[in-house]
Amino acid sequence: MKHTLIAAAVAAAALTTPAAHAGRSCESKKPGAQTIERGLVLAERTAAALDASGADVVVLARAGQDLSKYGLRYSHLGFAYKQLGPDGRGAVWRVAHKLNHCGTADSAVYRQGLGEFFLDDLWRYEAAWVVPSREVQQKLLPVLQDNGRVAALHHKPYSIVSYAWGQRYQQSNQWAIETLAGAMQPGVPSRGGSQAWLRNAGYEPSTLKLGPLTRLGARASAANIAFDDHPSEKRFSDRIETVTVDSVFQWLQRSGLGAAPVSMRLN
Repeated sequence: MKHTLIAAAVAAAALTTPAAHAGRSCESKKPGAQTIERGLVLAERTAAALDASGADVVVLARAGQDLSKYGLRYSHLGFAYKQLGPDGRGAVWRVAHKLNHCGTADSAVYRQGLGEFFLDDLWRYEAAWVVPSREVQQKLLPVLQDNGRVAALHHKPYSIVSYAWGQRYQQSNQWAIETLAGAMQPGVPSRGGSQAWLRNAGYEPSTLKLGPLTRLGARASAANIAFDDHPSEKRFSDRIETVTVDSVFQWLQRSGLGAAPVSMRLN
């Protein structure tokens, strides 16, 4: 299987699946037959549920890692949207999301099918989504369908715990809500403008409690983890504010920008 790299000047580029990850481990291993089967079953059932929802765009999440020690259920989100086939019929669900290039501090925005989105060896075979309000869907859909616009707020330097209100790095969930915020505003979007819109709309990031030994160990062992964008008074008091799926889902429902989260889990 292949997925498509989105860039303003590049329409599509094929990359092998293990090269980019988000919300799961970066271990390089080929998926087994059972992993593939379960991922495809989850994708098929998710597609049927999304069709039944009547939505054109949803905020879609997966559980690629066990984050329960931080009080989090999901690890990674993107936008699933309906796309017509070449003949103008047979709409299928595609996913636009940001992935980290494993072993590096770089990232890119990709398009995938639902099968690819759930193909990886997930921690828990569960899909979760929020249906945005009709206004949000109408403003997001043309952005997601356009290579230039969907990557307009992408920032290549990546940290998995990037500061929610910073601009030095950008993790996957952060790209997603900044893109949503950019779509909701008139004019040319910017990261600063999107973050200001999110603050005004009441978004609140998750606060992770990470002690100094955890921070130092993580920074020394992984290129995609950095803490130097967090304000010193928060970082040195072990308060790491970052964008999580759980906080985005809670905010969408609380603000009225989306419905209550829906989940589907394989037995």
